[in-house]
Amino acid sequence: MADNNTGTTPASGNGKGTTSAARNRGASRRSGRASGASEAAMKKQIAELKREVSRLNRMLADQAEETAHGWYQSAADRASDLYSGAADRASDLYSGATGRASRAARQLRSNAQSVSETVQHNPGTFSTAVALGGVIGVLVGLALARSSQPEPDWFHRWHR
Repeated sequence: MADNNTGTTPASGNGKGTTSAARNRGASRRSGRASGASEAAMKKQIAELKREVSRLNRMLADQAEETAHGWYQSAADRASDLYSGAADRASDLYSGATGRASRAARQLRSNAQSVSETVQHNPGTFSTAVALGGVIGVLVGLALARSSQPEPDWFHRWHR
């Protein structure tokens, strides 16, 4: 006799009488549940990874801030040291220059006082020395002017 159940042919000899369509529906439900579970697990892992990345970003930002603050503090300290060193050096130079200027002023005052005393004691000698120096200066000036420049053209115009 012929089998009237066309949709219930045994598949692969398992003897349970299930059709391949029913089997596919059951497998698809199981795989749907499995894929939903694996999708939920992946979403959970992604969320954990996002939390880990944000935690790492915060940690890196904190370290960068500490490093930048350290660099800034170091640069500020070096600038302060350089400035104070320069200020000390300038102060030393000023003190040294002031001291030298003070010593030079004392020396000039002393020399001026001794010249003044000499002039007061010997007025004739001083006036003779000044006059002699003036005459010698004029003669040296004339000699240098005459030897260094040729006669000007206007001089020849009048003597032709």
